Amino acid sequence: MRSVKVKDYMAKQLVTLRADISAIEAMRLFLQKGISGAPVVGNKGELIGVLSEADLMQVVIQDSYYDENAGIVADFMKFPVDTVDANEDIYSVAERFIREGRRRYPVLDNGNLIGQISRRDILRAVEDFLQRQ
Repeated sequence: MRSVKVKDYMAKQLVTLRADISAIEAMRLFLQKGISGAPVVGNKGELIGVLSEADLMQVVIQDSYYDENAGIVADFMKFPVDTVDANEDIYSVAERFIREGRRRYPVLDNGNLIGQISRRDILRAVEDFLQRQ
């Protein structure tokens, strides 16, 4: 499994968000695309944060409890972001998923966002590896 790399199983076509869009717009996009999280990118495509469904729960609380406007993605995104390198092996990333309890990691290559790896991608890699044995 150490020979199988993240770049071979990561999702390459990502839904990304900009920090300045409304949190409500991000919520609608999550629902429309059937996703539970997305990287937040800056003007040059650089990774600046991550937004998840759990982060958007704060929108509900803020709107209901404090009677405030929803705000923008930057108000709710998490940063700094835990990432993985495109050349990391699947085994090491599987260990991180278990240890850190994450659902997904953005994938970087030379500091550039090039994809995202999820727990399901890891399982798919293991299945492919076992079928080749």
